Amino acid sequence: MTESTGKKYRVPAVEQAIHLMLFLAEGGSTPRSLTEICQAVGIHRSKAFSILSTLAEHNLVKKYPNRKGYVLGPGLLTLTGKMLETFRLSRLVEPVLDELAKKAGATVALGIISDDRTYVIAQFEGAPGIGISSPIGYVMPITYGAHGKAIAAFLPEDELEDMLKTQKPYFYGRPEKFDRAKFTKELIQCRRNMYALELGDIQKGVNAVASPVLDQNNYPVGYISIVGFFSREMARKLGPMAAEAAKLLSKEAGHFIFWQRANSRRNII
Repeated sequence: MTESTGKKYRVPAVEQAIHLMLFLAEGGSTPRSLTEICQAVGIHRSKAFSILSTLAEHNLVKKYPNRKGYVLGPGLLTLTGKMLETFRLSRLVEPVLDELAKKAGATVALGIISDDRTYVIAQFEGAPGIGISSPIGYVMPITYGAHGKAIAAFLPEDELEDMLKTQKPYFYGRPEKFDRAKFTKELIQCRRNMYALELGDIQKGVNAVASPVLDQNNYPVGYISIVGFFSREMARKLGPMAAEAAKLLSKEAGHFIFWQRANSRRNII
């Protein structure tokens, strides 16, 4: 993305809110007046007041009525806590995923579910420089490829049907390639084997294996995937390895963060 293209998608009000909060962060516990904020951020008083009022509604900014100033609000602690949970989770699962990546000689990723998308929060390369990789934070549809099948296989029937009605099916790449009979057969196999396969349907020569990470109620809240240039035969050999790693993470990491996230977002679609 070029600089000009990047600017095209910027939202001025959001940028102003970010600059405003960074300015308050520099002040620490010292309240900043509306005049100081306007001068520092370079916006009019009415615009600054509107942004501050909106942030205050979400507890991201706090106003001292007597001292006529603003400081950062306690709502940021919630966001910070979630971020730290993710970092801690990455450290918790690192030995499992790193070992799996080395054994597979391919890229292993851990993703979590949020609404109708999945987010990569950890990744390990078993063959650095020649594997398939996605940056941390990479977003994909919940219906995408092998991990989409692994998630779908463990959804309650009503939620699965709702997903298929409301979400575009990217299980085989383009939605028009979706085959309900083939898909149903693969879900049955996934429930039996605890892993799903994607064999070159999305990109020729690239295969993937995915296993769901489940909470204490066997509800999907994340996934482990192995992606690389390995053969179809190797994919089937890697399947049980992915399933074993996901089983371990479901037990260890699930009680730390996954089940909390799932219970707070029971409807993921």
